Amino acid sequence: MRVPDLDLDLLRAFVAVAERGGFTAATAALGLTQSAISLKIRRLEDLLGQRVLDRTSRSVALTPQGETLLAYARRMLALNEEAVRRMVAPPVTGRLRLGVADHFVPRSLTPLLARFAREYPGIRLEVEVGRSHDLRRARDEGALDLVLGKRRDGETEGTVLWTEPVVWASAPGWSVPEGRPVPLAMLPQGCMFRDRALTALARAGIAFEVTYTSPSLLGVAAAAQAGLGATVMGASGLPDGLVPLAGLPPLGHAEMTVFGDLARQAHLAGPLVAAIRDTVRAAPPLAA
Repeated sequence: MRVPDLDLDLLRAFVAVAERGGFTAATAALGLTQSAISLKIRRLEDLLGQRVLDRTSRSVALTPQGETLLAYARRMLALNEEAVRRMVAPPVTGRLRLGVADHFVPRSLTPLLARFAREYPGIRLEVEVGRSHDLRRARDEGALDLVLGKRRDGETEGTVLWTEPVVWASAPGWSVPEGRPVPLAMLPQGCMFRDRALTALARAGIAFEVTYTSPSLLGVAAAAQAGLGATVMGASGLPDGLVPLAGLPPLGHAEMTVFGDLARQAHLAGPLVAAIRDTVRAAPPLAA
């Protein structure tokens, strides 16, 4: 049996529809009409011999086969982009000093840096990991060029890369001890997530006590993984060994942001920002 070759143009249309939730939204991204995109999807389904999208007059949803294909399609498009860039784009060289808030580290930093190093070997990337406000102070003092961190409520500085839920997290199977204050593992005072969590508990009339404090998010995560208490994180930063914890007050969303002069360093910052967005978009969903 001859295995058909997948057409990247068809996959690009499929990914655009899947990620944007419909044909109308995909038209702006692809610069095509809805009928042209529909034709590409039909050609892709004919090629595979199965449906990848369930379409009604009101909605578009992935079929189980479409969910499987989406993961492969993203990888194939990313690899194609990487290959073309390496072959035809002029080399990008320079030095970029990047501060990364440790909220972003556990799930995403290592694969991001690995991909970036492969695609842009001419960029010397120097990374410092820490707390958002410490890194931003270092940037203000000239020690860093860009900082990836969370933006405080009501703040307007920086360029937002994505918005994500702020979640309560604990070890799998852990629950709040009955009849006792909620034990918490937290970063020190001044952390936005800590302030938001304590305020939410106080407003809900839920007793709590901070039983473990660490200046490192990895230290806080380790305490929660060991069952010492619940903690609070951005959804993209949830490491292995922690799962979302239900039953506590909602904590809203956080804006993950790049702080710094992106325009001045566009030739270095542009590829990095694109790699960050791709990494977050491709991250597997959190376990419930």
